[in-house]
Amino acid sequence: QVQLVESGGGLVQAGDSLRLSCERSGSTLNNIATAWFRQPPGKPREFVAAITWSDSIRYADSVKGRFSIFRDNAKKSVSLQMNSLKPEDTAVYYCAIQWRSNEYDLWGAGTQVTVSS
Repeated sequence: QVQLVESGGGLVQAGDSLRLSCERSGSTLNNIATAWFRQPPGKPREFVAAITWSDSIRYADSVKGRFSIFRDNAKKSVSLQMNSLKPEDTAVYYCAIQWRSNEYDLWGAGTQVTVSS
């Protein structure tokens, strides 16, 4: 059974950095469209960043210039480097891939990121 596992969340202060990682159990994420979403407390889930199978990248306006999504070929994972974190970045962060369709149809369980002011 294919599973996605996120890691790297935690509690940090405003201005700090965190790196999240998304791995696919028993396999690689190379050439697979992968995205990060987040769900802040009491709010709906929102798009954060995505990297396509051909490595095109896009970001939500709220994270442009602060977050970077990239493939870690050594670890066969997709990472999200988050710099200059703000309290409003507090959320559960989810990794998702386009597994059986052109939609993000396979999701991880999420990792909590909490940014204190």
